[in-house]
Amino acid sequence: MSWLLLSFGTALAIIAGVLLTLHLRFPELRWDWSSIDTGDVEFPANFVWGTATAAHQVEGDMPANNWTWWEDQTDKHGRPRIHGGARSGKAVEHFSRYAEDIQRMRDELGVDSYRFSVAWSRIEPEEGRFDQHALDHYSQVIDTLLEAGITPMVTLHHFTHPLWFEQKGSFEHQENLKHFVRFSKEVFSQYSDRVPRWCTHNEPGPFAVMGWGLGAFPPGVRSPSRMVPVLANLMRSHDQVTRSLKAMPNGNSVEIGLVKNIFQFDPWRRWNPLHWGLARVLEEVYNDSILGYLKTGEFRVRVPGLRYAETISSGPAPGDFVGLNYYSHLMVTPFTSTEPPFETFARPGDIKVDMPYCIYPEGFYRALKQIGEVGKPIYITENGLPDDRDDRRAHWIQTYAYAMSRAMAEGVDVRGYHYWSLLDNFEWAEGWDPRFGLFGVDYETQERSLRKGARAFVDLVSKTRDKRYETQTTLT
Repeated sequence: MSWLLLSFGTALAIIAGVLLTLHLRFPELRWDWSSIDTGDVEFPANFVWGTATAAHQVEGDMPANNWTWWEDQTDKHGRPRIHGGARSGKAVEHFSRYAEDIQRMRDELGVDSYRFSVAWSRIEPEEGRFDQHALDHYSQVIDTLLEAGITPMVTLHHFTHPLWFEQKGSFEHQENLKHFVRFSKEVFSQYSDRVPRWCTHNEPGPFAVMGWGLGAFPPGVRSPSRMVPVLANLMRSHDQVTRSLKAMPNGNSVEIGLVKNIFQFDPWRRWNPLHWGLARVLEEVYNDSILGYLKTGEFRVRVPGLRYAETISSGPAPGDFVGLNYYSHLMVTPFTSTEPPFETFARPGDIKVDMPYCIYPEGFYRALKQIGEVGKPIYITENGLPDDRDDRRAHWIQTYAYAMSRAMAEGVDVRGYHYWSLLDNFEWAEGWDPRFGLFGVDYETQERSLRKGARAFVDLVSKTRDKRYETQTTLT
């Protein structure tokens, strides 16, 4: 009996030691906000302030793509794939209203940059046939931005692609990557003389995990063994596209990068080894695999029951910057729902938003430190919240700006920040309920109005512009 007690005690001591090591190595950072002045932020005069959208979410009347197809599907219970049976439809008519929206960006926000995506299904509605009208449209958007003094930042793939590409299996098959490379080269040849910053893929993690892991995005697959090769192919695709574009005219004069979304996975109960185990597995698949590729050129996943390793680039991944999309962290348990609606876990004092996560600016700081290890300049390509009441937006902007300023003061090379989103929009599987826009949109009339909570963002932009003006005045 004493031997059993001794063995049990030894096992407990080992578990306690492991938990202590994990707790110290992966702390869930929390600041005392009562002692912090969120107005104490500093950004350089050349810091880029912008906002962002994605074509499918805002343009309207989208030609057949993987999401127009998905909007007509139902799950195994016969429920619509999109919350409330919503469809993107006319969206917020940004395709036809882009000029007035750009004017609002200039006059009411004062931003320097606009990150938007080009719709592959518009430009190449049939395999190998490029639509000149669509190409001309985006050319006009770019010219209108430049005339307004706003720098365009183009995303080549933001979750959507033509239905013909989806029917080929899209990024699940390596042989399909040539189609995306061809499309990217065509777009680059049209606009590279006027667009200085390019994003290859938006959020490979959510695209693969939601589409092939959880089945909540098209194509609706729930298979980790199929999901991981999709992630690898997205890294391979970024590699091929970046090298191809760099070899083209203007390739050496533009910046190209991959956009990485970071959601930290923290254990809901930090004393529970099962919670820690799940958190570390998710962190490995969702974050470490992609960041590892960016740093070393090797894409690797090593979790129980799943092993994948491949050298894609000889050395760090190609590219001039890395884009960071950050919203919050996710606290997980082995009993976390893997089907919508997803749960929100919150610590005492946490402020929830209108989707299943909380305001967590400390996580933004953590993500900046983490992605800073890639060793490339960083652009924040998305950061914002769904806030229909508009009673948390200003707080979000002020606290997340503080976290970013603090990381920059400690040496993280952040060059710019794009708020998500310019406009209320179609929020993928969540439909029309989440309200992310700096400008609220009346979906019946399409009227836009700047939200009061957006003033905090405008103030940040204005403060930097004043500093820029002072610097220019001093130099002259």
